[in-house]
Amino acid sequence: MHAYWMRQALELAALGTNTTTPNPAVGCVLVDAAGFKVGEGYHQQAGGPHAEVHALRAAGERARGATAYVTLEPCNHQGRTGPCSQALIDAGVARVVYGMVDPNPLVSGQGLARLQAAGIEVIGPCLEAEAQQLNRGFIKRMRDGRPFVTCKLAMSLDGRTAMASGESKWITGPAAREDVQRLRARSCAIITGIGTVLADDPSMTWRSQPAGVTRQPLRIVLDRHLQTPPHAAILQQLGTTWLISPKAAPIASPLAPFVQTLADDLPALMAWLASLGCNQVLLEAGARLAGRFLAAGLIDELVVYMAPTLLGSSARPLFELPLAQMSEQVPLRIQSISPFGDDWKILAVPGKSAVEKS
Repeated sequence: MHAYWMRQALELAALGTNTTTPNPAVGCVLVDAAGFKVGEGYHQQAGGPHAEVHALRAAGERARGATAYVTLEPCNHQGRTGPCSQALIDAGVARVVYGMVDPNPLVSGQGLARLQAAGIEVIGPCLEAEAQQLNRGFIKRMRDGRPFVTCKLAMSLDGRTAMASGESKWITGPAAREDVQRLRARSCAIITGIGTVLADDPSMTWRSQPAGVTRQPLRIVLDRHLQTPPHAAILQQLGTTWLISPKAAPIASPLAPFVQTLADDLPALMAWLASLGCNQVLLEAGARLAGRFLAAGLIDELVVYMAPTLLGSSARPLFELPLAQMSEQVPLRIQSISPFGDDWKILAVPGKSAVEKS
């Protein structure tokens, strides 16, 4: 039964995936001694009540003696809200079943220890892999000091992403483009390059928001020479856009408010985004920038939409990755292949080339 109730908690947690950043998504279900659900809740947005608090409020006095199923170890520190471990203790729950230990060094193991010290039975991890998948970006930031990076690409059947001129609208159909909105929704930041901005003038926004949600991912443009036109669509949207350049813009420049001066170094960019609380980043860029990220080992997941069309041998490749020998090839682990309208969605995880392994 632990797995049954934990799955319900995971389903609840998923409801907050797009709105809790920089916090993790967490769900909680309270079940009384007779096996009846008496309360449930999920973390809805950063700064708001945590999942346990919502569930305890729903249960009221029925929480006493109940079992709490929580997807992530209850927090044990005072942030914008109080420690959930103490809230569970005060409510008199008898048992806590947790999905995974919190990777946050402020919490890791401490919440569970506090519960056990109060005489509460602690069981777990339960459905740990599912719980980790739900918060993979948060885990990546806490453990590695950088966000989880998803690289989204659209290509033709012959592996081309744009015409030689840079034109790329539209390779894929409406269903695939709508699925990209889902990727943007779960992302804390969207990264692109100046080449994409000049060729396509994209907005890079989450446009399929549910009612009442106004959060937009950060928009990051790698623009070494500050070539972004002041009237570019990406600068006109709600939310924040940063132009990343190793040089500062003149104070009088209309681009000055948008420029973040950083060294032309992708790991430094990732560390900076992590410092802003970014858990998940979506890379939507051309072959050159995508190739740089791949070569640097900074792509954790590839999402490729393949259209049943041919762009020809002069069109641009999926990655600019000048490999000379078979031993340099980058292997991919295919996770899934699924249809989206007339297109196909390929989900893959990059491995290491033989050169990197050596």
